[in-house]
Amino acid sequence: MGKQKFYDTALKQERAVLVGVIRPGETPEETKEYLDELAFLVDTAGGRVEHVFTQKMLRPERATFVGTGKLEEIQAYVKSEEIDMVVFDDELSPSQLRNIERELQVKILDRSNLILDIFAGRAQTAQAKTQVELAQLQYLLPRLTRLWTHLERQKGGIGMRGPGETQIESDRRMILEKISLLKGRLKLIDKQNETQRKNRTQLIRVALVGYTNVGKSTIMNMLSKSEVFAENKLFATLDTTVRKVVIDNLPFLLSDTVGFIRKLPHHLVECFKSTLDEVREADILIHVVDVSHTSFEDQIGVVNETLKDLGARDKDTIMVFNKIDAYVSPEPVEEGEDHVPFTLAEFKKSWMAHHNAPALFISALHKENLEEFKQLLYDKVVDLHTQRYPYDKLLY
Repeated sequence: MGKQKFYDTALKQERAVLVGVIRPGETPEETKEYLDELAFLVDTAGGRVEHVFTQKMLRPERATFVGTGKLEEIQAYVKSEEIDMVVFDDELSPSQLRNIERELQVKILDRSNLILDIFAGRAQTAQAKTQVELAQLQYLLPRLTRLWTHLERQKGGIGMRGPGETQIESDRRMILEKISLLKGRLKLIDKQNETQRKNRTQLIRVALVGYTNVGKSTIMNMLSKSEVFAENKLFATLDTTVRKVVIDNLPFLLSDTVGFIRKLPHHLVECFKSTLDEVREADILIHVVDVSHTSFEDQIGVVNETLKDLGARDKDTIMVFNKIDAYVSPEPVEEGEDHVPFTLAEFKKSWMAHHNAPALFISALHKENLEEFKQLLYDKVVDLHTQRYPYDKLLY
């Protein structure tokens, strides 16, 4: 009897190359930061980045996003290194996607598709799964033709006309019906959530907001003493989690929301608006910032812009600069250049001087300055609670 053969059925880690266009006025630091973030997205999705291609352009090429020379260079690398997928840092149009796929003969993803894939893997509740499926179908609808390219190889002539077109039309109708069904399902879930929120009106509501991977879930776990999933990956939290928190004798509700990111696909923003109702209806926002990130000021801008879109920009906000344990002071600037804060102490002073919002500098991981944070939060909640419920016996 021959030796039994064993086959490895584990999924092979996909190898990827990244492609980015450098636009006029973009600094090398910005380009590196954007592509590092894209690499982190690939890593979060379970892939491995092998190489990065960039090209300076006034605007992306209409047909192939990058120039033909650059595409040939990418093609040669993909073939020689047996790369599984090519990821572009911007959303590709259906025709660009089709043209690039024809040239490179491998899987092509753009930033939107990659984020949708991560969201699909992270969705746990019925609401999140419905939202992600809806966003995926809305993304897929204009790109249906590329799924039917195998029909192009059929010969023309009598009796051979139009099977692909018929199939695409029926698929389009099925997808539109599914989109309609999912929208109806989301409306129903929204109604249920609204009822739940109405039942919580007696308590002050606080929401954690911020860029993805800044430590919101770690702060949530620390304040609510509960186990909310937290890890060093993008979009670790997808479903809004609400916990009742008690500081001293005062209970309030704390919600942890999905992290924001630059160039978030508009399908996702639309579909996740209901999840972000917790932000819209919160009384106090805790804006968490990863102070150790080189571009944390840009991240603050992205979050503020998203809050503005949600109509939540003018809410009472506490700025919490997290990860002070990982903060690295930049090199001192050259003489004659604009002075920037290069120690944490200097940055604290500059932030306090130029902004009216209360700000705290903490490390949620190492529990640094937590008592100060809790005290400020307690004072804010007490202040609001006494304004809203002046005859409540809770505080006396």
